[in-house]
Amino acid sequence: MAIPSPNLDDRRFQQLVDEAKRHVQQRAPEWTDHNVSDPGVTLIETFAHMVDQLIYRLNRVPEKNHLAFLDLMGVRLFPPTAARADVTFWLSAPQPDTVPLPRGTEVATAHTEDDQEVVFATEDALPIVPCALRTLVTISAAGGIEDRTGDLDTGKDVPCFQAEPAVGDAMLFGLDRPVPRCVVSVRLDSQVEGIGVDPRQPPLVWEAWDGTGWAECPAFEDTTGGLNRPGEVLLQIGPGHQLSAVAGVRAGWLRCRVVAPAEGQPFYSESPTVRVAEVATVGGTTAVEHAETHTEVPLGESAGIPGQRFTAEPAPVLLDGEPVVVQVAAPDGWQDWTVVEHFGRSGPADRHVTLDATTGEFSFPPAVRLPDGSLRSYGAVPPKGARLRIPRYRTGGGRAGNVARGAISVLRSSVPYVSEVENREAAIGGVDGETVAEAKVRAPHQLQLQERAVTAADHERIARLAAPAAVRIRCLPLGEQEPGGARVLVVPDAVADSGDRIRFEQLIPSEQLLATIAARLDERRLLGTRLVVEPPFYQGITVVARLRSTGPEVGRLDQDALDALYRYLNPLRGGADGTGWPFGHPVQSGEIFAVLQRVAGIGLVEQVRLFPADPITGRRGGPADRVDLARHALVFSHQHQVVVVPPDAAEQR
Repeated sequence: MAIPSPNLDDRRFQQLVDEAKRHVQQRAPEWTDHNVSDPGVTLIETFAHMVDQLIYRLNRVPEKNHLAFLDLMGVRLFPPTAARADVTFWLSAPQPDTVPLPRGTEVATAHTEDDQEVVFATEDALPIVPCALRTLVTISAAGGIEDRTGDLDTGKDVPCFQAEPAVGDAMLFGLDRPVPRCVVSVRLDSQVEGIGVDPRQPPLVWEAWDGTGWAECPAFEDTTGGLNRPGEVLLQIGPGHQLSAVAGVRAGWLRCRVVAPAEGQPFYSESPTVRVAEVATVGGTTAVEHAETHTEVPLGESAGIPGQRFTAEPAPVLLDGEPVVVQVAAPDGWQDWTVVEHFGRSGPADRHVTLDATTGEFSFPPAVRLPDGSLRSYGAVPPKGARLRIPRYRTGGGRAGNVARGAISVLRSSVPYVSEVENREAAIGGVDGETVAEAKVRAPHQLQLQERAVTAADHERIARLAAPAAVRIRCLPLGEQEPGGARVLVVPDAVADSGDRIRFEQLIPSEQLLATIAARLDERRLLGTRLVVEPPFYQGITVVARLRSTGPEVGRLDQDALDALYRYLNPLRGGADGTGWPFGHPVQSGEIFAVLQRVAGIGLVEQVRLFPADPITGRRGGPADRVDLARHALVFSHQHQVVVVPPDAAEQR
């Protein structure tokens, strides 16, 4: 139990006025007019108001002492982190020359009457490199290579694969140059020969050579129906695209490969053919962040004494990117001073500074007087008169940057030949800075934890400090086979495209997020403890329900019921308390009955069926009244189906 802060004086304005009037009656009984119109009463109320303000300030003394103790303990407020997203810049038309996008190019969400625009900036420069098709090669699953460039130039129909296609057959497009991070358009004039496949789900995969292997290229759009009709394929090329040699030709290679079909997926019975193939660069994709970059920010001049402090404007300083350094002017140029967590390990010659990221305050090393009277320096001191600056730092961040996919649509910087921008996935990772109230709650846990991971709660707290972008973290034992092992389950934050309908791929944490948590825990784990940091298992649930409305108008009741299901069966913000579905908690039809019955306009829940489902393959199991979840599992809403019918005539009467 926390020790309550004392209220040093609980009197308020009216009590002070009444008490002053009682003193007037005792000291000056001849003063009998105590109405509010009397000038003396006006003075009493004025002084009472001033005393009330003094009492308010006096009662804040315990809070000030609390904050001072937190400062002595080394507790600092965590700064915000910036949201990030991949944004595609579309060209108005393919260009003959490279279109450069400089670092810091700004894009934003649309400004509306209700919402302010949210501004993002590119993290790196992006050259949108033009390309053209140099050669066309086909490779059979058995390894046979044929150069089809001559046939393509003469207008012949070139078979993409073997006469009877097999898994592993491929058609390779050799580009005249590599196009890393670019979006290319592959235009094909094809004949409908590859019959048998489903044009919406052909057994094909597009890949690009990155120097070490073939990396899959996501397809933005494919209007060829699996190479069965004239159309266009828009491909996102990865950042490692390089030149390589195939069939004696050195080019930047793309590959369209036949893969094994999934269960029930149709396969090619004949090979499709192409008679025209063209490749062009139509855009590029790069990462943007919800942050503003400041360069060569002056801090002031050194006084040549230990313990100097300088504040950068604006604050806070974001720490989730490149390390921030301070530069000190010297006769031979600028010297870098490294930001460290504390000066405890710094020697007299070390060029170290500390940073309070929330306030933007940089502190230079102090000098401490020892018992024998000598001074101990915990770092070097900049010479007197030396100019100080920050070469580069970022500010901004916060949850406001977690925008939905498609929300970033405005190009704020002027870039020739770029017609539009879009983010095909939601921006994630934005976290608001820590408040004083949150730091007060964290400080006792930090003292208890002592930066060592012993219990499951210790692992969870350290993981949260390492990755504020993770919305849920749970630590469980690995199992009886590995006693003492710990499994840390990480659920990233996600922004739903509409309502609470989260796509499955949004719930998979990035490799960077998992690596950050694993590195922090590895430094603080007990010797011999094996750590596994991974996402939880997601159990898909499909609810099929039949509902009856209270009136003849059904309207949007089916959508309202679906929204209620997606909101309740939600791993991030679902469950009975709205904080996320509990790990391992089973899904029962009775709970679903209650959720649907609370939807406004629903009079009767006639039937509810639960189906376990695989969110990856979409395969659904048999109906059940209860679906159990493993300890390391969370629920995932998968394609609920709701039918709402009006009441029958007998019920209406």
